[in-house]
Amino acid sequence: MRNQLFYANLVLAFYLSCHYALAQTENSILPLKAVNLGNWLVIEGWMKPSLFDGIANNDLLDGTQVQFMSTKLQKYLCAEHGGGSVVVANRTKALGWETFRLWRVNESTFNFRVSSKQFVRLANQDEGDKLLADSDSPSDMETFEIVRSDDDPNRVRIRAPNGLFLQAISETVVLANYEGSSWEDSDPSVFKMTVLTGTIIRGEYQITNGYGADKAPKIMKDHWNTYITEDDFKFMSENGLNGVRIPVGWWIAQDPTPPKPFVGGSLEILDNAFTWAEKYGIKVIVDLHAAPGSQNGRPHSASRDGYLEWGDSYISDTVAAIDFLAQRYAKNPSLVAIELMNEPQGVNLESLKSYYQAGYDAVRKHTSSAYVIMSNPLDRDSKVLLSFAGAFSGVVIDVHYYNLFSDRFSNMNVQQNIDFVKKQRASDLSSLTTSNGPLIFVGEWSGDWKVQRASKNDYQKFMQVQVDVYSRAKFGWAYWAYKCDSNMWNLKWMIENNYVSFN
Repeated sequence: MRNQLFYANLVLAFYLSCHYALAQTENSILPLKAVNLGNWLVIEGWMKPSLFDGIANNDLLDGTQVQFMSTKLQKYLCAEHGGGSVVVANRTKALGWETFRLWRVNESTFNFRVSSKQFVRLANQDEGDKLLADSDSPSDMETFEIVRSDDDPNRVRIRAPNGLFLQAISETVVLANYEGSSWEDSDPSVFKMTVLTGTIIRGEYQITNGYGADKAPKIMKDHWNTYITEDDFKFMSENGLNGVRIPVGWWIAQDPTPPKPFVGGSLEILDNAFTWAEKYGIKVIVDLHAAPGSQNGRPHSASRDGYLEWGDSYISDTVAAIDFLAQRYAKNPSLVAIELMNEPQGVNLESLKSYYQAGYDAVRKHTSSAYVIMSNPLDRDSKVLLSFAGAFSGVVIDVHYYNLFSDRFSNMNVQQNIDFVKKQRASDLSSLTTSNGPLIFVGEWSGDWKVQRASKNDYQKFMQVQVDVYSRAKFGWAYWAYKCDSNMWNLKWMIENNYVSFN
C-alpha cells in the first residue's frame, strides 16, 4: 500500500510539473508569431524550381508518370488489369493501366511501377522475352533504359535488361528481342512517350536521387548554407516574429549517413538554427514534415512516386525519429514544440491516433515543458482530434488555412475572401477553442489567393485580416513561408515591401 501511494504521488508530481512548466511557457511566449522555414531542410521544388535545373533528364524524375504509344500500331502499352499480368499494346486511349510511374535508377534507366503498385519485369528465360507487371520489388530484371531520339526527346526506344529493345509486334505481343536501330514510325521498337507534366514531383527524393550520389551532397549543402542564415533569424527578430516552424524529414534521425538517396548534413544545420534562435530570442517548432513512407503522397513528404504508404507498419520508425529529435533538443531553451507529423491525408484515423499517442509518449520521455503538436488530417473535420487530444497535457492541434486548393475560392473577389476569413475562419477557430482543451495553432497560412489583378492595398487588407483572426489561436500562427520565388509566399519580401508589419 505504501509503495502504491509513493508511485501515485510520483505520477501526480510529474503531472503538476508538466502543467506548471507548460503554464510558464504559455504565459511567456504565446501566442507565437512565427514563420515556416519551408524548402530548407525538406525540399519543395515549386518554391525554388532552379534547384532542379542541373539534373539530366529532369522531366523524368522519380514519380513522373509516362505513357508509351507504339508508332507502328498507334496503340498504347498497357499493364493488363493494372498489374499482375502481361504488358500488351492494344489500347487506343491511355488511362490508369496505360500509365507508368518512374523509379529513377540513373539519368536514363528506370523501373516502371503500375497502378497495382507492382513493377514491370522482363520474364525469365523459360517464360520467353515477354514483359510481366507482377514484381513486388525492383531489381536488375525490372530495370529498363529509355533511349531518347536526338531529334525529339519524346520519341523513345526502351532497352530491356537483356540488352535488347522492346518491340510491339502485335496488339497482344510485346517482346524484348529487337536489335534494330531505326527511328521510323514503322519500326516496332519506336514509341511516342507522353510525360504527364502535371504529375512531375519535385521533392527531397527527386532532387537527391536526380543529382545522384556524386553531385547531390554539394548541391544540398550549398542550399542549406545559403537559403537560411543567421542574418535571417536577426531579420525575423527585428521585424516582430518570435518563432519558426522548421520542417525536417525522417532521415535526419540517421544523420550523417541517412539511407540513399538522402544526403547527410542537415542535422548540423538544424543545430545551427537552434543556436541562432537562442541568440535572437526565437522559439523553435521542429516539424516532422516528411514521415517514412509518406503520410500524404505529396512532394513535401519526400514521397518517391506520389503514393501514400504510411500506416501501422511505419509507426515505429516514425516514433524513432520523434524520439531522436526530442532527446537531442529537449534541454535547448529555444525548443517550444515538436510537431509529430505534417498534414496527414488519406491515412487511417485510428492508426494516426495510435501514432500520436506513441509520439507524445516519446516526447514526454525527454521533456515536460515542450508542447506536442498534432496536425489535423487534411481530409477530416477540424474537430476530429479535439476529444482525443484533450486527454493529454500540453498538446496543440495544428490547422492550416489557405484561401486556395478548393473550388469555393475560385470566384471570390477581394471582399469575399476577407469576409470568409472574418466569418468562417473565425468561427472555426472559435469552435476549436475550449477552456481546458488543447491549444490551437494555425500552422500554415498565406497571403496568396485566387483573386486576379489584386492591388497592393488588397493584399495588405487580406494579410491584416488573417493576422487579426489567426492571432486568436492560443498557440499562435506560422506563415508559409519565409522565403519563396513566388512573392506572396515570401514573408521576408512582403515585410521588406510593406505588405505586412508585425512591429
